[in-house]
Amino acid sequence: MLGYDDKRNFFRMMVNSPCQLQITDDESSRTMQAMCKDISATGMSLEVDEPSIEVGTQVSVAIESSSSQIPSLAALATVVRCEPESESSCIIGVEISQMK
Repeated sequence: MLGYDDKRNFFRMMVNSPCQLQITDDESSRTMQAMCKDISATGMSLEVDEPSIEVGTQVSVAIESSSSQIPSLAALATVVRCEPESESSCIIGVEISQMK
């Protein structure tokens, strides 16, 4: 992709859509609401109301579609980065490992 400054293999699509995130880690399994900021063929960026989520954590993401033309999305993913957004929230980058 000549002239493309971002070193990604796939373009990101900005979505800003609410989603449901299920976090499965050594401590527990919990479900929370999140905001999907963007999505690509292999990953997505999510804003969550937690100060931090550990890299390597397995998550399940569900985005409901409000249109009959666009199917809902359900995926299993792994947290690959976590950047603090505020004292009580962060932006996580996840790599999609499986679409459900």
